[in-house]
Amino acid sequence: MAYVLKRENPIAVFDSGVGGISVLRELVKVMPNENFIFFGDSKNAPYGTKSLEEVRSLTCTHAKELFDAGAKGLVVACNTATSAAVRVLREKYPEIPIVGIEPAVKPAVLCKEHPRVLVMATPMTIREEKFRKLMQRYEDQGEIIPLPCPGLMDFVERGDLHGDDLKKYLTELLFEFREKKVDAAVLGCTHYPFAKEMIQEVLGPDVQIFDGAPGTAREMKRRLAACDLLSERTEKGTVEFHCSLDDPKKLELCHYLLQK
Repeated sequence: MAYVLKRENPIAVFDSGVGGISVLRELVKVMPNENFIFFGDSKNAPYGTKSLEEVRSLTCTHAKELFDAGAKGLVVACNTATSAAVRVLREKYPEIPIVGIEPAVKPAVLCKEHPRVLVMATPMTIREEKFRKLMQRYEDQGEIIPLPCPGLMDFVERGDLHGDDLKKYLTELLFEFREKKVDAAVLGCTHYPFAKEMIQEVLGPDVQIFDGAPGTAREMKRRLAACDLLSERTEKGTVEFHCSLDDPKKLELCHYLLQK
């Protein structure tokens, strides 16, 4: 099926849950006059513990639904789904601008000379070849320490961003890095920026924290411009939320996180 891409059509943002709203926030800042459709597959979250085949199938299915709904571009705002499916999607839809996200390792290793960089990510992201290649690309510029964080995204999915349970989880997870200090931490899952305040509190004020959302937003704008698909609208754009889980509270959480 050939898709007719129009400047006034919306940009789709897809995530395995609500974490991709951290990317959506940056997209709205960079392109305030665009319309956006956000789809969170909370029904099937988390993706980070699923098989590659499962994640690829879910991502491709939802991408097609978004293109059929008229999206002129797609941001895969999920590190796990990016690793599993972005290359396949670009091959299948070469005419549509598609941008994935990857952990912000590059700016982190450049923050000082040969820093110790902690990369927090889902177990699947860390297992993927794409992530290993990213680490290899910068391993001579710093000490890169991958840390799987099973369960961290679940706190964000529940809207638990400041509770004692989250603090206990992070304190235990990051305990050794309070002793053996790191210079920077990379938030390698789009859910994690919503826990940034508490991650900073546990790691300490001297640790610089990086995430990939700003770079992803700039790249989407660049690709749309290259295809002459940027909106000519002068008024502020709209944001439409959809979730695979039929739960009004989940949509309330989406609106809350966008304003956070």
